[in-house]
Amino acid sequence: MDTSTHNMTTLFAQLGLPNSNEEMERFIESHRELRSTEELADASFWNESQSAFLREAIAEDSDWAEIVDQLDARLRT
Repeated sequence: MDTSTHNMTTLFAQLGLPNSNEEMERFIESHRELRSTEELADASFWNESQSAFLREAIAEDSDWAEIVDQLDARLRT
């Protein structure tokens, strides 16, 4: 059982994205395009695997759900 605490750095790593502070901020700044009606997992910038992970994290209310919600919020502001 995975009991580790997830944060933005570990989420980016899980998604296979660069996860230094600068790279994460750059990604967020360049992808702030989500419409209020668009699901995070449906955004065009995710690949199939990333989308599936995000969808599953929320649907199953997994231990990733809170940090996925935080990323969602940051991509909408």
